[in-house]
Amino acid sequence: MHILLIFLDGIGLGIDDPTINPFAAAHTPTLWRLANDHRWLSITGYQESDQALFIPTDAQLGLAGKPQSGTSQAAILTGRNIPQLIGRHYGPKPDAETRALLENDNFFKQVIQQGQQAALINAYPPTLLHNIARGKTLRSSIQHAVYAAGLPLFDHHALYREDAMSEDWTGQAWRDYLQYTDTPLYSPQAAGKQMIELSRRYDFAFFSHWMTDTVGHRGTVEEGVALIELFDQVMQGALETWHDSEGLIIITSDHGNLEAMDDRHHTENRVPTVVIGQKKALFSDLTDLIGLVPRMAQLLFKPHANAPL
Repeated sequence: MHILLIFLDGIGLGIDDPTINPFAAAHTPTLWRLANDHRWLSITGYQESDQALFIPTDAQLGLAGKPQSGTSQAAILTGRNIPQLIGRHYGPKPDAETRALLENDNFFKQVIQQGQQAALINAYPPTLLHNIARGKTLRSSIQHAVYAAGLPLFDHHALYREDAMSEDWTGQAWRDYLQYTDTPLYSPQAAGKQMIELSRRYDFAFFSHWMTDTVGHRGTVEEGVALIELFDQVMQGALETWHDSEGLIIITSDHGNLEAMDDRHHTENRVPTVVIGQKKALFSDLTDLIGLVPRMAQLLFKPHANAPL
C-alpha cells in the first residue's frame, strides 16, 4: 500500500457564483465525479462514491481568524493542532516555533523511522535551493518537514531525469518563467500518469502545488478557471493509471482563497479533502486537517505503530 498526497495551496469551498469562484465556473468532469457529480462548493457537503470520499474539512482548528500556510501545512504533516500550540495562525512560511514542532515529528519522519520510503516529488530550481542553503529564503512548512526527515529537495537534474516534476505538472512553467528551454514537457493527462508512476516508488509521496494560492491572491477568475481545468485533466490521466487497490490518493489544502476572488485574502471556508482508493473508509469520519496523519499512519504502518486515531 502506498499514499500519494496532492496538496493544492489555497483552495476552499465557496459559494456558487461563477463571477468570483472559479470552481463554480470551470468545466471539470473528473473533479465532479470525485464528488458524486457535484461541483466543489460549500453547498456540496460530504459525498461518498464507489471510488472516492469528498470531505469538507476544517482548516481553522478551533482558533479564530483566517488559516495561514505555515501553521496549516504543519498541521497537515504533524497531525497536531499547530495554530493552537503556538497561539495563532501564521504564515506563509513557518516561524521558529512551528519549525521546531516539525523537527520534533512529522509524517515524513515517521515513514522513514518505519523503514519505509518517502519523498516530496517536486523539482525546485537551483536558485531557490541555493537561497535556502544560504539561509536567505526560509523553507515552507512542507519543505521543512522534508528537511527534518533527512530527505532531499529535488533539483533540475531530477527534473531532467524524470525523477521529479514541475509544480505546474506539465513543465511549461520551467520553460516560460525559468528559461529552461529543453526540460521535459507533458500534456496534462501524461503529467497525471507520470505523477502516479513516480508515487509508486515510495510508500508516501507528496506533490505540492502553490499556483492556486498565487492566482487567488493576484490573478483573475479566468486564470483560476484555466488552472482548475488543467488540474482536472491531470487527474483524468492519473485515474486512468491508478488502481484503487494499490493505496490512496489524497487531495487536500491548507486554507481557502481561490474560491473567493472578490476578496484576495485567505478565507475561513472549509477546504476540500478527497480520498481515492479501496481503503478510503479510514477517512470517513475525518473532520479537520489534523486527522490526516493518524489515518495515513494506520494505513501504512505495522499494527504496533504508535498511531492511534
